[in-house]
Amino acid sequence: MTEATEVVVRRHVIVQAPIERAFTVFTERFGDFKPREHTLLDAATAETVFEPRVGGHIYDRSADGEVCRWARVLVYDPPERVVFSWDISPTWQVETDPDNTSEVEVTFIAESPDRTRVELEHRNLDRHGPGWPAVRDGVAHDEGWPLYLARYANLFTEGN
Repeated sequence: MTEATEVVVRRHVIVQAPIERAFTVFTERFGDFKPREHTLLDAATAETVFEPRVGGHIYDRSADGEVCRWARVLVYDPPERVVFSWDISPTWQVETDPDNTSEVEVTFIAESPDRTRVELEHRNLDRHGPGWPAVRDGVAHDEGWPLYLARYANLFTEGN
């Protein structure tokens, strides 16, 4: 497959933490590393919530209570992996048809008792239909998953 037709984005980061802590920080502190300006809300994001269960959502909430559910938790298997949908269309709006959404799988692999490799795979991007390369290019861009993973890794180096 050529880069122009690639329907998967893969990134990884290594954190100095046991696998259980790496998983917990990713799910419980998702809002601490997701940039607040990355939102579909009309107002500024006050918090991002990752509901830790299959059937839960990832959503942004504004200070005035507006909620934008932009992902569904499909697999929740601590501390090894989590899979969630990407319910954001190529026009950067919430996608309500699950058949037109992609998936993000995050796998946590213990490299040692205090070191974890975190692998992210954003797949099935072509399910977004016409314009899907815009989604791929957006999440692959330096301000997409690479930024999220770098900010996530920084949570372990800041003494938090």
